[in-house]
Amino acid sequence: MNTETKTNNTTGNQSLIERLFAAGAHFGFTKSRRHPTVVPYLFGSKQGTDIFDLEKTSVLLEEAKAALNEAGKAGKTVLFVGSKDEVATIVKQFAEQAEMPYVTNRWIGGMLTNFSEIKRRIARLTDLTEQGEQGELERKYTKKERVVIGRELEKLNFNFGGMKTLERLPQMLLVVDPRHNEIAVQEANDLNIPVVGVTSSDYNLRNLKHPVVVNDALQSSVTLVLEELTAAYTAGKAEYVPPKREDNRRHTRG
Repeated sequence: MNTETKTNNTTGNQSLIERLFAAGAHFGFTKSRRHPTVVPYLFGSKQGTDIFDLEKTSVLLEEAKAALNEAGKAGKTVLFVGSKDEVATIVKQFAEQAEMPYVTNRWIGGMLTNFSEIKRRIARLTDLTEQGEQGELERKYTKKERVVIGRELEKLNFNFGGMKTLERLPQMLLVVDPRHNEIAVQEANDLNIPVVGVTSSDYNLRNLKHPVVVNDALQSSVTLVLEELTAAYTAGKAEYVPPKREDNRRHTRG
């Protein structure tokens, strides 16, 4: 029985490794851009380019999947972050699939550490959106005023549109290319919010609770990793049972 389980696990790992290889996930950056913390996860270098050890990458990916699965089971909110042009659309796609908030345009300083102010901006976005949908903007404002409001609404949507459902601080971040989104990672670290980081060879892995070292610029690589991570989270989320509200009514005699 133990032998069969071991064989099945090996087969599953090989399948994942092969898919990672096919997606080009094994290519890092040049040696000159390498961060020392990534060295244990390298297979070697080829023509000056770091090559990841995909066996070790697959282990990191499974650990990150387990963490996200547990987050889903606990009903935790995961904020997806990926503002680099090459991956922004992909990050948004998987965030929406998981029904989670996201930041894919740019990270505004204080999105976590000054969340009370961010909530006010989100509330303003929600209010203007609802007024527009109900036709109140047409009734309440002149054409010139609506132009100004329209510009404000466009800016709010650009900055906070993916966060409209975020009512409180997220309990985990999923960041693609943490070096590009370093402020987001730093704010999360300051607040002890764990970070799952999909990162290449140019970033300090000590800043990430759950690093996944892969090619973070190639769309096929990012897509494969986010498929795995999102599936793990949504599977856990499907098992989440919201806590029952305690009945605070006091029964009195008589």
